[in-house]
Amino acid sequence: MRLNDLGIVRTTIQRPDPDDVARLSEFGVATVHEAMGRVGLLRPYIRPVWKGAKMCGPAVTVLLQPGDNWMFHVAAEQVQDGDVILAGCTAESEDGFFGDLLATSLMARGCKGLVIDGGVRDVEDLERMGFPVFSRAINSKGTVKATLGSVNIPVVAANALVNPGDVIIADVDGVVVVPRELVGAVADASRKREDNEAAKREQFRDGVLGLDLYGMRAPLAAAGLEYVED
Repeated sequence: MRLNDLGIVRTTIQRPDPDDVARLSEFGVATVHEAMGRVGLLRPYIRPVWKGAKMCGPAVTVLLQPGDNWMFHVAAEQVQDGDVILAGCTAESEDGFFGDLLATSLMARGCKGLVIDGGVRDVEDLERMGFPVFSRAINSKGTVKATLGSVNIPVVAANALVNPGDVIIADVDGVVVVPRELVGAVADASRKREDNEAAKREQFRDGVLGLDLYGMRAPLAAAGLEYVED
Protein backbone atom coordinates (compact mmCIF):
# COMPACT_ATOMS: atom_id res chain seq x y z
CA MET A 1 0.00 0.00 0.00
CA ARG A 2 1.14 3.55 -0.80
CA LEU A 3 -0.09 6.78 0.74
CA ASN A 4 -1.83 7.72 -2.50
CA ASP A 5 -3.78 4.45 -2.35
CA LEU A 6 -5.87 5.78 0.54
CA GLY A 7 -9.27 7.24 -0.18
CA ILE A 8 -9.70 5.39 -3.49
CA VAL A 9 -12.65 3.34 -4.72
CA ARG A 10 -12.03 1.51 -7.98
CA THR A 11 -15.48 0.96 -9.44
CA THR A 12 -14.42 -1.30 -12.31
CA ILE A 13 -12.54 -4.54 -11.65
CA GLN A 14 -11.93 -7.59 -13.78
CA ARG A 15 -13.53 -10.79 -12.56
CA PRO A 16 -12.73 -14.32 -13.76
CA ASP A 17 -15.05 -16.40 -15.93
CA PRO A 18 -18.01 -17.43 -13.73
CA ASP A 19 -17.85 -20.96 -15.13
CA ASP A 20 -14.24 -21.26 -13.96
CA VAL A 21 -15.22 -19.97 -10.52
CA ALA A 22 -18.04 -22.53 -10.37
CA ARG A 23 -15.62 -25.34 -11.26
CA LEU A 24 -13.13 -24.15 -8.65
CA SER A 25 -15.86 -24.04 -6.00
CA GLU A 26 -16.12 -27.85 -6.18
CA PHE A 27 -12.79 -28.21 -4.37
CA GLY A 28 -11.61 -27.60 -0.83
CA VAL A 29 -8.85 -25.27 0.29
CA ALA A 30 -6.30 -28.04 0.82
CA THR A 31 -6.80 -29.40 -2.71
CA VAL A 32 -6.61 -25.95 -4.33
CA HIS A 33 -3.51 -25.02 -2.34
CA GLU A 34 -1.71 -28.20 -3.38
CA ALA A 35 -2.87 -27.98 -6.99
CA MET A 36 -1.59 -24.41 -7.24
CA GLY A 37 1.91 -25.40 -6.12
CA ARG A 38 1.47 -24.92 -2.36
CA VAL A 39 1.05 -21.17 -2.51
CA GLY A 40 -1.72 -18.69 -1.75
CA LEU A 41 -2.67 -19.59 1.81
CA LEU A 42 -3.64 -16.94 4.33
CA ARG A 43 -2.16 -17.41 7.79
CA PRO A 44 -3.95 -20.16 9.75
CA TYR A 45 -5.19 -17.77 12.43
CA ILE A 46 -7.96 -16.78 10.00
CA ARG A 47 -10.73 -19.16 11.05
CA PRO A 48 -14.45 -19.64 10.34
CA VAL A 49 -16.57 -17.99 13.01
CA TRP A 50 -19.24 -20.67 12.75
CA LYS A 51 -19.05 -24.39 11.99
CA GLY A 52 -19.63 -25.32 8.38
CA ALA A 53 -18.92 -21.89 6.91
CA LYS A 54 -17.40 -21.97 3.44
CA MET A 55 -17.25 -19.73 0.39
CA CYS A 56 -15.80 -19.28 -3.08
CA GLY A 57 -15.96 -16.12 -5.16
CA PRO A 58 -14.14 -13.15 -6.69
CA ALA A 59 -12.80 -10.66 -4.18
CA VAL A 60 -13.91 -7.12 -3.64
CA THR A 61 -10.99 -5.91 -1.54
CA VAL A 62 -11.29 -3.49 1.36
CA LEU A 63 -8.51 -1.64 3.18
CA LEU A 64 -9.66 -0.67 6.67
CA GLN A 65 -8.18 1.65 9.25
CA PRO A 66 -7.82 0.29 12.82
CA GLY A 67 -11.07 0.55 14.72
CA ASP A 68 -12.95 2.00 11.73
CA ASN A 69 -15.44 0.13 9.52
CA TRP A 70 -16.46 3.03 7.25
CA MET A 71 -15.09 1.35 4.13
CA PHE A 72 -17.37 -1.67 4.50
CA HIS A 73 -20.33 0.59 3.76
CA VAL A 74 -18.50 1.99 0.76
CA ALA A 75 -17.59 -1.51 -0.44
CA ALA A 76 -21.19 -2.72 -0.28
CA GLU A 77 -22.01 -0.55 -3.27
CA GLN A 78 -19.30 -2.26 -5.34
CA VAL A 79 -20.40 -5.84 -4.63
CA GLN A 80 -21.89 -7.89 -7.44
CA ASP A 81 -23.73 -11.17 -7.15
CA GLY A 82 -21.31 -13.97 -6.27
CA ASP A 83 -18.54 -11.74 -4.90
CA VAL A 84 -16.89 -12.10 -1.51
CA ILE A 85 -15.31 -9.35 0.59
CA LEU A 86 -11.63 -9.60 1.50
CA ALA A 87 -10.64 -7.04 4.13
CA GLY A 88 -7.24 -6.12 5.47
CA CYS A 89 -6.18 -3.32 7.79
CA THR A 90 -3.45 -0.68 7.65
CA ALA A 91 -2.27 -1.87 11.08
CA GLU A 92 -2.99 -4.91 13.21
CA SER A 93 -6.43 -4.66 14.77
CA GLU A 94 -8.87 -7.13 16.33
CA ASP A 95 -11.77 -4.74 16.85
CA GLY A 96 -15.27 -5.93 15.94
CA PHE A 97 -15.48 -4.34 12.48
CA PHE A 98 -18.40 -6.39 11.22
CA GLY A 99 -21.74 -7.72 12.45
CA ASP A 100 -25.19 -8.77 11.38
CA LEU A 101 -26.33 -5.40 10.01
CA LEU A 102 -23.47 -5.20 7.54
CA ALA A 103 -24.02 -8.85 6.68
CA THR A 104 -27.66 -8.10 5.90
CA SER A 105 -26.60 -5.26 3.60
CA LEU A 106 -24.03 -7.40 1.80
CA MET A 107 -26.38 -10.36 1.38
CA ALA A 108 -28.89 -8.07 -0.32
CA ARG A 109 -26.19 -7.33 -2.89
CA GLY A 110 -25.49 -11.03 -3.50
CA CYS A 111 -22.30 -11.19 -1.45
CA LYS A 112 -21.27 -14.77 -0.58
CA GLY A 113 -19.12 -14.10 2.48
CA LEU A 114 -16.33 -12.19 4.23
CA VAL A 115 -12.69 -12.84 5.03
CA ILE A 116 -11.20 -10.24 7.37
CA ASP A 117 -7.81 -9.90 9.05
CA GLY A 118 -9.57 -8.36 12.04
CA GLY A 119 -12.45 -8.98 14.38
CA VAL A 120 -16.19 -9.55 13.96
CA ARG A 121 -19.16 -9.85 16.30
CA ASP A 122 -22.81 -11.02 16.29
CA VAL A 123 -21.61 -14.53 15.49
CA GLU A 124 -24.86 -16.28 16.39
CA ASP A 125 -26.73 -13.95 14.05
CA LEU A 126 -24.22 -14.54 11.26
CA GLU A 127 -24.66 -18.29 11.64
CA ARG A 128 -28.45 -17.99 11.72
CA MET A 129 -28.31 -15.92 8.53
CA GLY A 130 -25.97 -18.42 6.89
CA PHE A 131 -23.45 -15.71 6.05
CA PRO A 132 -19.93 -17.22 5.97
CA VAL A 133 -17.30 -15.21 7.83
CA PHE A 134 -13.64 -16.01 8.39
CA SER A 135 -11.79 -13.72 10.77
CA ARG A 136 -8.77 -13.14 12.94
CA ALA A 137 -10.84 -12.66 16.08
CA ILE A 138 -14.30 -12.48 17.57
CA ASN A 139 -14.61 -9.25 19.49
CA SER A 140 -17.58 -7.26 20.76
CA LYS A 141 -15.58 -4.01 20.71
CA GLY A 142 -17.26 -1.63 18.26
CA THR A 143 -15.76 0.67 15.68
CA VAL A 144 -16.21 4.22 14.36
CA LYS A 145 -16.73 5.72 10.91
CA ALA A 146 -14.16 8.48 10.62
CA THR A 147 -11.07 7.57 8.58
CA LEU A 148 -10.74 6.78 4.91
CA GLY A 149 -9.40 3.50 3.67
CA SER A 150 -9.91 2.18 0.14
CA VAL A 151 -11.90 -0.30 -1.92
CA ASN A 152 -10.65 -2.49 -4.77
CA ILE A 153 -6.94 -1.92 -4.41
CA PRO A 154 -4.32 -4.62 -3.75
CA VAL A 155 -4.59 -5.59 -0.07
CA VAL A 156 -2.37 -7.69 2.17
CA ALA A 157 -4.39 -9.79 4.61
CA ALA A 158 -2.87 -12.43 6.89
CA ASN A 159 0.39 -12.28 4.89
CA ALA A 160 -1.30 -12.88 1.52
CA LEU A 161 -1.49 -10.34 -1.29
CA VAL A 162 -4.98 -10.18 -2.76
CA ASN A 163 -5.91 -8.23 -5.87
CA PRO A 164 -9.48 -7.29 -6.76
CA GLY A 165 -11.05 -10.11 -8.76
CA ASP A 166 -8.79 -12.83 -7.35
CA VAL A 167 -10.84 -15.79 -6.16
CA ILE A 168 -11.09 -16.56 -2.46
CA ILE A 169 -11.81 -20.12 -1.33
CA ALA A 170 -12.44 -20.68 2.38
CA ASP A 171 -13.50 -23.68 4.43
CA VAL A 172 -12.63 -25.43 7.68
CA ASP A 173 -9.06 -26.01 6.42
CA GLY A 174 -8.36 -22.29 5.98
CA VAL A 175 -8.38 -19.66 3.26
CA VAL A 176 -6.55 -19.63 -0.07
CA VAL A 177 -6.39 -16.96 -2.77
CA VAL A 178 -6.18 -17.85 -6.47
CA PRO A 179 -4.98 -15.10 -8.84
CA ARG A 180 -7.72 -14.10 -11.26
CA GLU A 181 -5.74 -15.09 -14.35
CA LEU A 182 -5.06 -18.60 -12.98
CA VAL A 183 -8.58 -19.61 -11.95
CA GLY A 184 -9.28 -21.84 -14.96
CA ALA A 185 -5.91 -23.56 -14.83
CA VAL A 186 -6.12 -24.13 -11.08
CA ALA A 187 -9.62 -25.59 -11.46
CA ASP A 188 -8.22 -28.04 -14.03
CA ALA A 189 -5.27 -28.92 -11.79
CA SER A 190 -7.57 -29.38 -8.80
CA ARG A 191 -9.78 -31.81 -10.74
CA LYS A 192 -6.72 -33.79 -11.81
CA ARG A 193 -5.50 -33.93 -8.22
CA GLU A 194 -8.89 -35.03 -6.90
CA ASP A 195 -9.12 -37.82 -9.46
CA ASN A 196 -5.58 -38.97 -8.66
CA GLU A 197 -6.28 -39.02 -4.93
CA ALA A 198 -9.50 -40.96 -5.46
CA ALA A 199 -7.51 -43.69 -7.23
CA LYS A 200 -4.94 -43.79 -4.43
CA ARG A 201 -7.68 -43.92 -1.81
CA GLU A 202 -9.02 -47.10 -3.38
CA GLN A 203 -5.58 -48.70 -3.25
CA PHE A 204 -5.17 -47.77 0.41
CA ARG A 205 -8.56 -49.34 1.11
CA ASP A 206 -7.27 -52.51 -0.54
CA GLY A 207 -4.36 -52.60 1.91
CA VAL A 208 -1.58 -51.21 -0.30
CA LEU A 209 1.04 -49.43 1.80
CA GLY A 210 2.28 -45.94 1.05
CA LEU A 211 5.78 -47.41 1.14
CA ASP A 212 4.97 -49.33 -2.02
CA LEU A 213 2.47 -47.00 -3.67
CA TYR A 214 4.93 -44.11 -3.55
CA GLY A 215 8.06 -46.19 -4.20
CA MET A 216 9.62 -45.23 -0.89
CA ARG A 217 11.56 -48.37 -0.06
CA ALA A 218 14.63 -47.73 -2.21
CA PRO A 219 15.07 -44.06 -1.17
CA LEU A 220 14.66 -45.04 2.49
CA ALA A 221 17.31 -47.74 2.13
CA ALA A 222 19.62 -45.30 0.36
CA ALA A 223 19.13 -42.85 3.22
CA GLY A 224 20.30 -45.54 5.65
CA LEU A 225 17.04 -46.86 7.13
CA GLU A 226 17.53 -50.32 8.62
CA TYR A 227 15.02 -52.90 9.80
CA VAL A 228 16.27 -54.74 12.88
CA GLU A 229 14.81 -57.92 14.38
CA ASP A 230 15.57 -58.22 18.09
